[in-house]
Amino acid sequence: MLPNIDKLNSPKLRIEQYIGMKVKRTRVEQGLKIIDVARIAGLSQGMVSKIENAQVSTSLDTLGRLCDALGLTLATLFSDYDRPEGGAQLTRAGEGMEVVRQGTDKGHRYELLSYHRGKRKSYEPFLVTMDDASEVFPTFSHSGQEFLYILEGRIVYRHGNHLYEMGPGDSLSFEAEIPHGPEELIEVPIKMISVINYDESLD
Repeated sequence: MLPNIDKLNSPKLRIEQYIGMKVKRTRVEQGLKIIDVARIAGLSQGMVSKIENAQVSTSLDTLGRLCDALGLTLATLFSDYDRPEGGAQLTRAGEGMEVVRQGTDKGHRYELLSYHRGKRKSYEPFLVTMDDASEVFPTFSHSGQEFLYILEGRIVYRHGNHLYEMGPGDSLSFEAEIPHGPEELIEVPIKMISVINYDESLD
């Protein structure tokens, strides 16, 4: 049975435990027996077994020979050790936070897809939905830059004095301080991703 990958990535493991699990996992994945690895590395079976079971601290020379026998580099051996824990916000389909924005009273639905962003608001991603009850409202104006990506439906979108007819797969990016918004809803329902990227100077 292979060592649990979660244990390999755990920062609580002692270095000997980590090495032992990583060596054993690599050996088992390659279909090798301890006797095979020991012979190729020029080590005793007992030493290899003790390393795998975290019963001994190994010298770099011994560790290097063991890695050579397994086809590993030392860098690869330690690639998962002390890795930052990380953490990301997963938003499931339909679970975004519905929020009120300028177009809400015109029948535009805004679903905020990310809302745990730390101390500074650097960007906002929305799923925007418009149906046959929605109205055009080409008077948005706010700081930053905006990126639109059409998922469904067809729309004529205005940015300043320019009109852009867009359908699924089309995207548009622009300075958001210039008045912009839907000019004509050609085919509803319309669903689009809107990502607003704010200037670094903004809090």
